[in-house]
Order: sequence, then C-alpha cells, then structure tokens
Amino acid sequence: MPTIFRHGPYRFHFYSCDGVEPPHVHVARGDCEAKFWLQPVVLARNYGLPSHEIAKIVSLIEEHEEALIAAWEQFHGKR
Repeated sequence: MPTIFRHGPYRFHFYSCDGVEPPHVHVARGDCEAKFWLQPVVLARNYGLPSHEIAKIVSLIEEHEEALIAAWEQFHGKR
C-alpha cells in the first residue's frame, strides 16, 4: 500500500491490487477513508469523512492530480 503523500491528517495512497481499475487514490484520516477517481476527480466511495473534508480533499487532489496520475502509472503501469 504505497503512500503517495501526506497533507495534514490525510494520507493519500493506493492499494497494490488496484491496478485493474481506472486511476484513483484512497485518502485516509484515522479510521475514515474515501476513494476518488482521478480522471475526472470524483468521489467514488466515502467511509466516514464529513462533506466539508471531502471538499477540501477534492481540492488537494485537483492540486496534485498530475503527480497522483504519474505515481499511479509508475506503480500500476500506464493505461
């Protein structure tokens, strides 16, 4: 489960088995986690993060979208 980066309480990461799906990132804070598609940035699933945090995380993902996609392609291969 490679961590791509951390920002405040959030850890942005992939799971090694995720390569069969389109590019996405998981964001965890404590026991809460959400999954976001990267192209375009869209919430896929949310397990406990409040909506105001989701909005902040979407902004962070959009800010780092190129780096996240590059990390995805480096780890899972290009589609």
